[in-house]
Amino acid sequence: MSQNRVFDDFARLVTDASEVAQGVRREAETAMKSQLERLLATMDVVTREEFEAVKQMAAKARDDNKKLSQRVAALEAAIKPEPTGSGG
Repeated sequence: MSQNRVFDDFARLVTDASEVAQGVRREAETAMKSQLERLLATMDVVTREEFEAVKQMAAKARDDNKKLSQRVAALEAAIKPEPTGSGG
């Protein structure tokens, strides 16, 4: 009977140690997250949403630039004087 009690006590000890370890892990994660958030707050970084918005704006600007370049080239071609005969 005393051997069963030893096993029960050991199992309880292991369970308690496991719970303590999980608690320590949660505390460590919370502390690390807090430190990281504090570090990021001091840095000049953008959020993912801001980055995606600027990325879309840049893509639109590139597309607009390409269209305008094509339009300018077409207008330049339209007003380009026709070459006259050789200067003979």
